[in-house]
Amino acid sequence: MTNVTLKYATRAVPRYTSYPTAPHFDADFGRDIYAEWLKSVDPSVPISLYLHVPFCQSMCHYCGCYTKITQKEKPLQDYADMLVREVELVASKLPKQQPVSHIHWGGGTPSILPRDAFLRVVEAVKTHFTFTDDMEHAIELDPRTVTPELAETLRLAGINRTSLGVQDFDLKVQEAVGRVQPYEIVKASVEALRAVGIEEINLDLMYGLPHQTRETIRNSVDLTASLNPTRLALFGYAHVPWMKKHQRLIKEELLPNAEERIALFDDACQALADYGFEKIGLDHFAKSDDPLAIAAREGSMRRNFQGYTTDEAEILIGLGASSIGKMPQGYIQNSPDFGGWVRSVESGELPIARGLAMDSDDRARAAIIMSIMTAYTVDIAAVAKDFNVNLEAIRASSYSYLDELIEDGVAKRNGDIVEVTHEGRPLVRLVAAAFDAYLHKGKGRHSVAV
Repeated sequence: MTNVTLKYATRAVPRYTSYPTAPHFDADFGRDIYAEWLKSVDPSVPISLYLHVPFCQSMCHYCGCYTKITQKEKPLQDYADMLVREVELVASKLPKQQPVSHIHWGGGTPSILPRDAFLRVVEAVKTHFTFTDDMEHAIELDPRTVTPELAETLRLAGINRTSLGVQDFDLKVQEAVGRVQPYEIVKASVEALRAVGIEEINLDLMYGLPHQTRETIRNSVDLTASLNPTRLALFGYAHVPWMKKHQRLIKEELLPNAEERIALFDDACQALADYGFEKIGLDHFAKSDDPLAIAAREGSMRRNFQGYTTDEAEILIGLGASSIGKMPQGYIQNSPDFGGWVRSVESGELPIARGLAMDSDDRARAAIIMSIMTAYTVDIAAVAKDFNVNLEAIRASSYSYLDELIEDGVAKRNGDIVEVTHEGRPLVRLVAAAFDAYLHKGKGRHSVAV
């Protein structure tokens, strides 16, 4: 299968954390439409919240996030104040105080907010929403910023899951990507979190970085496993300098080629399996008793903008500049223009820059892609029936794209049941792409498949 994987490895396809994907959102989407969507929310159904904090102390060369660099406290305090106002604004558009089952803080580095500012935002969310008893409250962390004092702040905020960006432990790799953090710093971060009772700790690794070798990535896995995380992610570095200009600081000639990327991924996966981690979907790993592993086995796992998740909420409300939300009716994205986001919130207007109202075909294809990305199989006819869409139209537009993948053993089809083979799972995004009605319209550039 290695030759087949190599054949497809450089094909560019979306990561499918949403469908339709963000490049196809419409800039003419009106905030009044989003207001109507919020007004129609069932007040008894738990929702999820995503809070985006677009600030870091320094820029990592590989970063693909929307973030700004600051060393000053005032912009952070001002941002927290505006985030509080957006929380109040969105809550005022809902029928009543909504229950929340998941909160995720991302960035940037959300923990860069000063303690009083961070807790001020948390208190605003508590005031305007109702937390379910089993709510997951997660945050992404830069290990270099985690101190005992920050850990105590997170405890006070009710954080019960953290995700630390390790990426790689090799010094040469770290220097090449502008993020030097020795093992001792990461270990101290993990110990500080556990000292305050935060036990659910995710660690993130990356493959495809400059100077990585099969030996260095195995060593990084060994060190990561020694910290005993409950979950682990293994993300492929997406080199997109046309979108993120700072990635030009990474010399392309130092990046591993397609064959080397495959070897790095395979070796890391095998090493994680040796440590008892179950592979979850495309790029996640978990211990067998972790809720994500259980959800994967039971078929309830989902995929959203945070990757693979146990979050089953149909509504995700994004808060903060550039954040993306998901409603049953479609997608919305806040203004990535920081000044525009501030001006909208100050004027009491939802700070929407783009959105997309989904039709029945979009919903059917989203369900197909979700099933392929999480369960590796889907019954196309059943989905067409559930969403009352034309089965023949899906067959005509999608099945021909599967032929090559089927011939190469990546996928198989029995009538309308499509399945990703075990050997083809690293290429699952390509199988999902066969059902993407927008992909071939030439809008948006994507990362490579492996």
